[in-house]
Amino acid sequence: MSKYLVTGGAGFIGSHIVDALISAGHSVRVLDDLSTGQRVNLAHHGDAVELVVGDLRDMETVSRCFEGVRGVFHEAALPSVPRSVEDPLTCNAVNVDGSLNVFVAARDAGAKVVYAGSSSAYGDTEVLPKHEGMPVAPMSPYAAAKVATEQYLASFAKVYGMETVTLRYFNVFGPRQRNDSPYSGVIAKFCRNALQGETCRIEGDGLQSRDFTYVHDVARGNLLAMETALPGGTTMNLAGGDRISLLDMLDELEKLVGHKVERTHVDPRAGDVKHSQADARRAKELLGFTCEHTFASGLRETLDWYRESIGVTAVTPEKR
Repeated sequence: MSKYLVTGGAGFIGSHIVDALISAGHSVRVLDDLSTGQRVNLAHHGDAVELVVGDLRDMETVSRCFEGVRGVFHEAALPSVPRSVEDPLTCNAVNVDGSLNVFVAARDAGAKVVYAGSSSAYGDTEVLPKHEGMPVAPMSPYAAAKVATEQYLASFAKVYGMETVTLRYFNVFGPRQRNDSPYSGVIAKFCRNALQGETCRIEGDGLQSRDFTYVHDVARGNLLAMETALPGGTTMNLAGGDRISLLDMLDELEKLVGHKVERTHVDPRAGDVKHSQADARRAKELLGFTCEHTFASGLRETLDWYRESIGVTAVTPEKR
């Protein structure tokens, strides 16, 4: 079996990729600065995973992490549109400059790169579903950084003949997603709110829709992208190809918790798109990838995980 590097491997998506790699019998090294990732996400692997605590912006550390690896899953980033609006310089330094360090080190090591792209590249186009042939139209510093990094990676494939794949994620959700930060994903926040009897803050009218993709499917898609021989510079969406509005998502959540979830509306976020839905055909054609989890089944598993991690069995209206 092979050794792989997972940047951001102590984080939400990265740790699930680590799980999938270990289950497949591979050796894993993780590079993570633990700014958003957590050791507990890897603790169940014990010594089977090598954790290097370091920063993408430190080229020496990044290069050292590539010793003996066949490929890298580049998940490390400063996520969140609002965070990038508040601090675009740090967003660029980590997400673009740090990624460039990863790509240079991968080139020097002869390692294949599977990169975590973003559906934010498409912007707020009214055309749905969003397909890979559409022009990019980033609406936030975060999206612009993701697009710039995609372009860097594609250029490395052309100039250096590297094996590279960009997977554009669409609103990934599931266990281990942080729910204790202002930058947390909406499902993580709403699960916590529902379990603790708190009011869900809906940014905008709630009619905005997303192609929510369960994290176990995303991890499986990453391994398929690494294992499949593809032309360098390949880009594809990794999602289910369906969408649901935030209001409908809350209705589904209410069914699972068994009580009404209080809601309030606040101003929409700067830089957000109204609707997002993937054209998932390319991943199916090139990787044989389709999602194994429906939104409902993924939401149920996610809520169960938060219920256990928060330590709440149920919150009824009487207990609020």
